[in-house]
Amino acid sequence: MIRVPLRPLARILQARQRGENPDTIERENLRLRHESQRDKARTRAEGRLLFMGLAFFMVFTVIGVRMGSLASTEPTEPRLALPGSEISANRADITDREGRVLATNLSTYALYAHPQDMIDPARVARQLAELFPDMNEADLRARFTDGRKFMWIRRKLSPEQMQAVHDIGDPGLLFGARQMRLYPNGHLASHILGGSTFGAEGVSSAEVIGTAGIERALDDRLRDPAHTEPLQLSIDVTVQQAMTSVLDAGMRMMNAKGAAGILMNVHTGEIVSLVSLPDFDPNDRPAPVLTGDPGDSPLFNRAVQGVYELGSTFKIFTAANAIELGLVSKDTIIDGNAPLIWGKHRIREFQNKNYGIQTVSEVIQHSSNVGTARIALEVGAERQKTFMRRLGLFDPSPIELVEAPGARPIVPVRWPEIVTITTSYGHGIAASPMNLATAYAAIANGGIRVTPTLLRRDGPAVGERVMSESTARDSLQMLREVVTLGTASYARIPGYAVGGKTGTADKPNPRGGYYNDRVVNTFASIFPTDAPQYVLIVTLDEPSDNTLSQPRRSAGWTAVPVAAEVIRRVAPLMGLRPVAPEGERRDQDDTRGDQMASVGE
Repeated sequence: MIRVPLRPLARILQARQRGENPDTIERENLRLRHESQRDKARTRAEGRLLFMGLAFFMVFTVIGVRMGSLASTEPTEPRLALPGSEISANRADITDREGRVLATNLSTYALYAHPQDMIDPARVARQLAELFPDMNEADLRARFTDGRKFMWIRRKLSPEQMQAVHDIGDPGLLFGARQMRLYPNGHLASHILGGSTFGAEGVSSAEVIGTAGIERALDDRLRDPAHTEPLQLSIDVTVQQAMTSVLDAGMRMMNAKGAAGILMNVHTGEIVSLVSLPDFDPNDRPAPVLTGDPGDSPLFNRAVQGVYELGSTFKIFTAANAIELGLVSKDTIIDGNAPLIWGKHRIREFQNKNYGIQTVSEVIQHSSNVGTARIALEVGAERQKTFMRRLGLFDPSPIELVEAPGARPIVPVRWPEIVTITTSYGHGIAASPMNLATAYAAIANGGIRVTPTLLRRDGPAVGERVMSESTARDSLQMLREVVTLGTASYARIPGYAVGGKTGTADKPNPRGGYYNDRVVNTFASIFPTDAPQYVLIVTLDEPSDNTLSQPRRSAGWTAVPVAAEVIRRVAPLMGLRPVAPEGERRDQDDTRGDQMASVGE
């Protein structure tokens, strides 16, 4: 920086020549220097003030925007944010095919305690035991006074219970927010839904996880935050209620220990209704049975987990296989003279009847064991196994239930000719009613195997062709004749053409052999047969019609009337209009009824 001298020599000399005081020059230059410095300082100060003003403006603008953002959001309780401590309590709703809620979430509270903060632990223990009868006062008092600092008391509270606990008024009792699973229809569709429980838990939230049924099978989908829309099932609540009501009444009337029903759309594979009785309330799921027969537990899903010998319902598969191979037609004559001696085995008819010479159609109408065995021997073991495997009778059902993979059909390891014979009429091989429904759907829809599903589908399913359309058509006609002329006469329903096959199978005795007075009865039906849309499977465990002097345990007397009532109730609910009567009239005479019910099963 160049500084101007305060006493410049030239000006000093000139002032002396003029007789002026040189000191005035110095004072003037000093004044000018001070003014220059003052101007520079003012400029710097003004710049700093402007910068600080802009900085404060920007800071307060950011604060204002953040405050506005917070004010526009819903208030939530603050939570401690630690890595890995987040608990996701979100779970999608489950609805039926029409959007009616089957499972949803309900906001509630859990009850926990900080014993060190309690004023009077003994009083709290006494009042909690009075409020919750399942709690023990002495146990609570001991836990409150053993030095622990935290303990759970109740995972779920109703609003009334929460208010009652609040009225106890002890600061050591605290509430934590929860989302619990609610099933508003109670027992309805319990084996489909399964149930849920709490997983990871914190004092302010808890993870809801599936424990059984579709809640467990599709747990990841239901908990995925990316799928907030409801999970829509294929079942119809109104149809489910109707079939549950009829099966429950039928089970009690027929003195059965259990029942199962499956209603399937033959073109899409959608399960419109699935019922297993006895059932349970998923809101209060009972504990599993650890001893005895698992089938005696209400948690046991007979429609999927129940693997039974399904008896004569398999006979139509034997006939369809032979027709598909070109070995017979439905009018081919078969030697049905009984008994059939095969080695040391004697193949008899039900009640030791003898149907003699008959057509393939009559074999199915009469439910002839001997006639079916003759057809199966023509088919042979390898072709029989191949056909049944293609129908899905050798593999667990792929239905979306966690219990399904464990229900593997029981298939003979060795397959000599006697196994070919017994398998042809459904003995020595066991499958679930769901396997049977899938196989009958292939007959009903023209020969296409469909995959059963509990999820709603928008159109027909594309699957493997397991038989030709002509074979499926002939098989369907034979099933129709079973109702009009054979063992399922009680399935004649005015306005609805029904086809189906009865099956009465003796229950295996765990000690060996079979029971003489315990059976599993099944009626596998298709309706309407003029334009098939649905398969209905009804199975009764150990039924017995005791209205006459002698118990009647055949499917014609037990499973068929129950299935017929199901069709009467659900067909209108699904939009199936009755057509004009076919002119067939069921004979009500007891003798005719006995004859129909006693035809070979």
